[in-house]
Parts: sequence; structure tokens; C-alpha cells
Amino acid sequence: MGEPGSRAGSATIHAPSAGAEIPWGPERAGAPEQHLGWPQIVRLGLVQTALGSVVVLMTATLNRVMVVELALPALVPGLLVALHYAMQVLRPRWGYGSDRSGRRTPWIVGGMALLCLGGVGAACGTALAATHLVLGLALAAGAFLCVGIGVGAAGTSLLVLLAGGVAPARRGAAATIVWVMMIVGFAVTAPLAGHFLDPFSGLRLVAVSGTVSLVAFCVAALAVVGVERRLALRPPEPEPEPEAARRPFFAVLAEVLADPVARTFTLFVFVSMLAYSAQELILEPYAGLVFAMTPGATTKLAGLQHGGVLAGMLVVAGLTLMARGTPLASLRLWIALGCAGSAAALFALASGAAGGTDFPLRQTVFALGMANGAYAVAAIGSMMALAGRGDARERGTRMGVWGAAQGIAFGAGGFLGAVAVDALRLVTAEPVQAYAAVFAAEGGLFLVAVVLAARLEPVAAPGPVPLNSALGAR
Repeated sequence: MGEPGSRAGSATIHAPSAGAEIPWGPERAGAPEQHLGWPQIVRLGLVQTALGSVVVLMTATLNRVMVVELALPALVPGLLVALHYAMQVLRPRWGYGSDRSGRRTPWIVGGMALLCLGGVGAACGTALAATHLVLGLALAAGAFLCVGIGVGAAGTSLLVLLAGGVAPARRGAAATIVWVMMIVGFAVTAPLAGHFLDPFSGLRLVAVSGTVSLVAFCVAALAVVGVERRLALRPPEPEPEPEAARRPFFAVLAEVLADPVARTFTLFVFVSMLAYSAQELILEPYAGLVFAMTPGATTKLAGLQHGGVLAGMLVVAGLTLMARGTPLASLRLWIALGCAGSAAALFALASGAAGGTDFPLRQTVFALGMANGAYAVAAIGSMMALAGRGDARERGTRMGVWGAAQGIAFGAGGFLGAVAVDALRLVTAEPVQAYAAVFAAEGGLFLVAVVLAARLEPVAAPGPVPLNSALGAR
């Protein structure tokens, strides 16, 4: 990713940051821009909105239908969701494929098509399971595999496209936009789908899921039209040597993992996401058991945490955008601060029971959310920056490796956190001790992530963008 340079009739450039590509020459009037402007970044964020709209039906609505309406064990939807997460291990392969094709748009559109087909198939399988259990669950399992593959292919290629098109000064803000727009997809789709699902029937479930999938695919396809062409002024990638062109996937993957920076960042992503997700399924039960909060109150507590996540993202995005050229623009700094703040909040939660009713639970949970949000958006911005390190033909594979680490850790974290609480409750006298031990372990993982973050290369926004470049960025 290049930094905006002067266009005063020459190829004057700024010194590139680590892993950055160097912008070339003056722009021609009416030609595509070297970097994506805010409208194009928002358009790519719409792909995340569409993706989130389909996924939320898989992980929330169908989960409830299987457990409540079909009276199936909670293990059944849990295993289906696990299939979706297991497919994230293939992200490096999809990134490698987009590297070889030289274009990201077909992979985004193709991934969304498979995701949406999987969404419809999962709804059909769930409806069919009411009368033909084995056949319906088999169809649902295949559909969840499609969902996982589609998410991996579209999501990886989308982030690579952003990594190649977003100016360094905008990485933090761009990461916030695409993340928040995915949350918008969750927030808008879930209540609307719930409204049209009443009164419930299998046919209505299929109709609602099909409508959501169709709309999501159309939105994503329209959002990416022409965006990749805006980067046409970038110098063409050098023609690969015949040996390089024929390099198999595993050779490229081994080369990426041999890079110490890529390897350290992969480990950091896995450890931090494991800590990030491990509290997802245990925070509300903890609040209910230890602080005697009602289900409604714990739901509001979870909402407060999500509000904190959004606030943390917005703070980091704003500061990195406005403080260019200063230490506050360092994404590595915000990664470390976010992970350290998350650890502190988790340690506070672990000791919260001792404070009784005087313990500031709501404030602590909001602080945890803010720290999580700061860490998450800085990590995504760094991921976008580091994807450009090394051979440009490996960019998708690199992003795929980190996406796989993120997806696997996120899927494993919630499961391991819940299992650890159940296991510790068998050997501890009080439930609160089990929850405290797991919160403390998560805090320890975040501290390990701080150490790993300190070993990463600095990733910062550049100095102020020249006025003529700023005016050209629409």
C-alpha cells in the first residue's frame, strides 16, 4: 500500500513505511485514483454488511429454530456452526487463488454467491428436518460447509483488496468502517427477519432466508462493481518467472510462514482472538450467578459491552486519522494498549465477586468493550498494512493465513471458555471461582498478546497528506 505523494509534475514520493508500495508518477486527468476514496471504502463495507446479514441467520435464527421449534439438542446447531468455523482453515487457499488470478472481485462475488446459496440451503435443511430429520440435517451440514467456504473466499479477498487500495493514513478508519458495517448487517437483519418469521413455519423460514440471501448477494455484487478498476494506475505487477508462476500452494504457504514477521503476526492473531472470544459465552451467566442479574439485565450488559467495542473502534479510527505523523498514529501502540486494557478489565472481573454489590460491573464491562474495540480495529489495520510485505503475488495467501488464525481462534475461544467453566465447576466449591479462573486465564492470554505485539514491526499512518492529494481523494 502506497502513501500519497506530491503530484507537482514529478514522481516525488514520501519514504514508504514497512511493507508499503511506492506510488508512481503524476495522475492523468480523469484517470482512476491510486487509492480508494471514502465512498469506495464504504461500498466495500457494504460487502461486509451483506456477509453479516446472511451469517447472523445461520448462527442465531437457525440455532433457535433447531433448539426450540424442532426440539433438537443444542449440540446439533453447535456442530453446524463449528463446521462453518472449520472451513476458515482454507482461507490461505482462497487467497492464493486470488493471487494467481490477479483479480479480487471475482472471488468476492463468487464467495458471496456460495455463501448465499448456503444460507438458503441451510434454511431448507432446517425446514426439511421437521419431517425428515436425517436428510434435513445432511442438507444443513452441506449448506454450512458452503457458508464457511463462501465467507472465507469473499472475506479474504475483500480485505486484500482493501489492503492494496487504502492509503496508509486511512487504514484504521477503513478497518473501523468495514467492521462496523458488518455489525450493521447483524443488527438490521436479525430483528427484520424475526418480524417476518411470525407466525413461524418451515416455508416462511425458507422464504425469509431466501429473500435475505438474494438481497445480500445483489448488494455485494453492486458494491464491488468498478471499485477494483480505480486502482488501475498502480504499476502492473512484474511478470513472474516461469518457476514462480508454477509454484504450488504449499510452497507459497511455506514461504509465507517462513517470514518471521508473518509468523509472529499469525501467532499474535491466534492468541489475542482466543482471549477475545473466550468470554463471549460466559459473561452473562457470570453476571447472573454472581451479581443476581435478571436475564433482561444481562442482555443489556452484553449490549453495553458491544457499545464499548464500537466506541473503542471509533476512538482509534479518529485518533489515527487525525494524529498522522505522531506516536498516537501507531497501530502497534493501539494494539498493545487495547490488549493491556482488555487484560486489566478481565482481571478486574475475576476479582469482582469480592467487591459484592459495590463492584462497578457495568463500568468494567464497558471498559472491556472499549479495549476490545481498540485492539480489534488496530489489528485489522495492521493486517491490511502487513499484507503488502514481500512479494505482491503472496498478498492473498498472507491475508488468508491471518484470517484462518482469526476464524479458528474465534470458533475455539467461545467453546473452550464455556468448557473450562464447566470443568472447573466440578472441582471448585463456588461457581464464582470457576468464572474468576477463566477470566484470569483470558487476561493472561491478552498479556501474552501484548508481548507478541511488541515484536511486530511498527505500523503507523504517514505524515500529513499533501493538499493536492487530499483534494483528489473523494
